[in-house]
Amino acid sequence: MKSVLFTRFFILLPWILIVIIMLDVDTRRPAPPLTPRPYFSPYVVGRGGARLPLRRGGPAHWTQKRNQSRPQPQPEPQLPTIYAITPTYSRPVQKAELTRLANTFRQVAQLHWILVEDAAARSELVSRFLARAGLPSTHLHVPTPRRYKRPGLPRATEQRNAGLAWLRQRHQHQRAQPGVLFFADDDNTYSLELFHEMRTTRKVSVWPVGLVGGRRYERPLVENGKVVGWYTGWRADRPFAIDMAGFAVSLQVILSNPKAVFKRRGSQPGMQESDFLKQITTVEELEPKANNCTKVLVWHTRTEKVNLANEPKYHLDTVKIEV
Repeated sequence: MKSVLFTRFFILLPWILIVIIMLDVDTRRPAPPLTPRPYFSPYVVGRGGARLPLRRGGPAHWTQKRNQSRPQPQPEPQLPTIYAITPTYSRPVQKAELTRLANTFRQVAQLHWILVEDAAARSELVSRFLARAGLPSTHLHVPTPRRYKRPGLPRATEQRNAGLAWLRQRHQHQRAQPGVLFFADDDNTYSLELFHEMRTTRKVSVWPVGLVGGRRYERPLVENGKVVGWYTGWRADRPFAIDMAGFAVSLQVILSNPKAVFKRRGSQPGMQESDFLKQITTVEELEPKANNCTKVLVWHTRTEKVNLANEPKYHLDTVKIEV
């Protein structure tokens, strides 16, 4: 009996040793990291704790759906372009006044400057000035006939009409974009707020002008949002007793009235503004700006006449300096 047990023991002994060796090798291997693998449940928890099956597409699909359901931001409306027509002529203070005006225009968004010289040809001074100004601009020129240069006659008529003709020609073969026309003389001072006010002009807008007409200011009189008269120091009987710097016109109105221009024949001194506005609007249609015409945002600040009594006629400076 003992011999049988010993025989079986020796038969199993090799297998027992093999098992012990394998167990010893497995225990010496490094343990796997304890970080659990991510688990994605095939269900989502709905209202009341109910388990709902996960939709196809996953979380990225849900985000896309949420973004599609949100209202998309609307594009901002196009800002109307302000077209500023500026007549100018050669004089000692010309560059100084154009510099002041350009410094203002640089701070106005979407502005196109139409600079019209009273000359038979474009001058080098103004051409160089505009090239350095860094503004969207158009440089025109047209001379005033000598017979209209007498004292007391309206000035800059031909230059303003040249600016009007350029605008109409520019937009004759294309759909006019939103725009506003403003006659910006170079001897005025403009608040930036004025350009913000005029940009919403639907037809013709008006506002006060400071230091004009022998008074501290002139302005339209407004009642219940409508112009009913004029506070002015000169000829209050004018249909539109207003200065050239006191109104703006929608570009569409200019294009819809191709014959509206500043007139030489039949127009009395100081009546050009009134004669022009009569062609395109009525007093009842005027749009008061600048807090119902109670704020002055433009001033008629003519530069003081320069005293050049000591300017030498002979033995001039050897260096040529542009003033």
